[in-house]
Amino acid sequence: MKAKILRIAVPSPLYRSFDYLAPEEAGALRPGMRVRVPFGQREQVGMLVELRDDSPVAPESLRPIVAVLDSEPLLPPDLLELSLWAQRYYHHPPGEVFSTLLPALLRQGRPALPHSAPLWRITPAGQQALADDNWRRAPRQQIVLTCLAKYPAGVPAEQLKHELPAGSDSLRALLEKGWVEKALDAMPVPRTLTTPPVLNPAQEQAVTEVCAALSGFAAFLLDGVTGSGKTEVYLRVVETVLNRGRQALVIVPEIGLTPQLLARFESRLHSPLAVLHSGLGDRERMNAWLAARDGSIGVVIGTRSAIFAPLKRPGVIIVDEEHDPSFKQQEGFRYHARDLAIVRARQLNIPVVLGSATPSLESLLNVQRGRYRCLRLPHRVGAAVEPPIEILDIRAQPMNDGLSRPLLNRIQAQLEQGNQVLLFLNRRGFAPTLICHECGWLSECRHCDAHLTLHLRRRRLICHHCGARQPLPPACPACGSIDLRALGQGTERIEEVLKQEFPGIGLARIDRDSTRRKGSLQALLQAVEKGERQILIGTQMLAKGHHFPDVTLVGVVDADQGLFGADFRASERMAQLLLQVAGRAGRAEKPGVVVLQTHYPQHPLLQTLVGGGYPAFAAAALAERQAAQLPPFTCQALLRADALEPESPWAFLTQALEVGKELSRDVELLGPAPAPMERREGRYRAQLLAQSARRPPLQAFLDRWVERLTELKTARKVRWSLDVDPQDLL
Repeated sequence: MKAKILRIAVPSPLYRSFDYLAPEEAGALRPGMRVRVPFGQREQVGMLVELRDDSPVAPESLRPIVAVLDSEPLLPPDLLELSLWAQRYYHHPPGEVFSTLLPALLRQGRPALPHSAPLWRITPAGQQALADDNWRRAPRQQIVLTCLAKYPAGVPAEQLKHELPAGSDSLRALLEKGWVEKALDAMPVPRTLTTPPVLNPAQEQAVTEVCAALSGFAAFLLDGVTGSGKTEVYLRVVETVLNRGRQALVIVPEIGLTPQLLARFESRLHSPLAVLHSGLGDRERMNAWLAARDGSIGVVIGTRSAIFAPLKRPGVIIVDEEHDPSFKQQEGFRYHARDLAIVRARQLNIPVVLGSATPSLESLLNVQRGRYRCLRLPHRVGAAVEPPIEILDIRAQPMNDGLSRPLLNRIQAQLEQGNQVLLFLNRRGFAPTLICHECGWLSECRHCDAHLTLHLRRRRLICHHCGARQPLPPACPACGSIDLRALGQGTERIEEVLKQEFPGIGLARIDRDSTRRKGSLQALLQAVEKGERQILIGTQMLAKGHHFPDVTLVGVVDADQGLFGADFRASERMAQLLLQVAGRAGRAEKPGVVVLQTHYPQHPLLQTLVGGGYPAFAAAALAERQAAQLPPFTCQALLRADALEPESPWAFLTQALEVGKELSRDVELLGPAPAPMERREGRYRAQLLAQSARRPPLQAFLDRWVERLTELKTARKVRWSLDVDPQDLL
């Protein structure tokens, strides 16, 4: 009788799985279980992907597994199938693919059991003490109680530590007084559900069509202008799915959109919800993952990685802002969550809804080819109307650190009327570089081909590519001059200008720097909603999904940033970003206006957007792509390589080119070429592009090519990766 062989995906950069001997009780083993195996000089947690009766390796050379960690498959069959498909399509090491699926604690081999973290909550006595308002001698205790009062069901100790780093001593004192308590279970908080609004005809039609397709696979593109009520369509579809006893998976591009969307869903749905994103603690993430797998929650809302959330009773997948580049993972396992949503929905035989005000060209082409059904929401809900877009020519205009006088006058007028203003600049920090006025020295990163960005408040020069930082020098390192000047504008600098121009006006700067601490983004958004901040300044974090009913003016500080990008997708990205930002204005009864500051008022992209909107731009862009034979009319894969010395990537890619030419005539190979930023994090980077008119020949070529690449001697001197369907060339 042949020995049972277990094929295990072990976390490693190797493009293969590994065979091990099964224990005697092999009959109980099934794909999707975790096992602990010897791997090199240590043990690893791997995923069982297949049981076999034979192996290309002699049985006496195989090692037995150390332990079986699960009594039943941790991954359901559909998720196992999706993982294997993704591994083959993206040509990534299988062990790393399966590691991406699991929360950190499960990757470490911890038991697949929910963990109840201790919760702190305020007691009735504490509520009374807080109301007494006699806290002169214990202000810290008042701060802690005020924080806990926001979470009547209880708040995890880990979260409380983030919000109140210096509150541990106060907690002990409050516990002794009986004003707070520690518990393992959250108190149920009754929810008062809001009444759903009346749907307009376009929304009604969209909901009807999606709900009619809930019994099988269908792909819908919900193409709705900003403020047209796409979220309401999502909610009605999810309500129908829940009423049928099934689950919904909702994916958003960024963590910043999660709290607002979660609040909308909680205010409308009886079903418990789970959140999955990188900002969660390890225990929170595992608990949410297991709850989705067990079916105890009805809706999962999360970012990119949530596409791998296990669902016991899947009913629908929704991808909000489907055009957003954040859905593409740019490091490690380079999957695209939107594309995997389509594949997973087809495998599960359920519908998928892709929503956007500025759909990707890929999705629009799929509509044209009949692969997706398009549902259009052409108008804003209620009395709201789309704001006009005005181009403000700032050539020869006097500027106050990036803000022209006409724009400042418009801001003043809106503030006097009690409205809010949003200014958009997709560049954080104070200024993108620091220069010596005497000798021309520039603040350059020692590890990247990039300038260091000046962060004046932190008095640091920081590289936004590798994270390197250094103190702000008191004088020029080259000539000793103290005449150091900041070049260009960032959100910090715009904030300083606005403080000078509008003293006493509440400002909210929303970028990655101002929202680093947990809960800080939500606090800022709440302050905006309450009217405590009249001017908002921010990066693309503000551009999508947020609803600010009192914002009547949106000013794009630098509309020229994306007009001349090296990547062929630069114009598409810029058009989407500008219109998403523009969509924050005039979303309620108050009419809005959008002002674009530019040195190129006649640029074709700006003229097309102002004259014909996104449909006109998309039609022109698709025609250009087809003429140039670029995606989505062709398929691409990018082979990247980097090393500490510049010669090694070139040597590897040159050999890869020679091997590739031997394997296929249906695939065009372009390069090698240096990456647009050749040196990053101290490593030199180069790339080689493979392109084909059809996907099957490209995939067949990649299958053979990757196998040959692993055998090249030059591959050992570089770090290389393959990016299928690359979204940028950086």
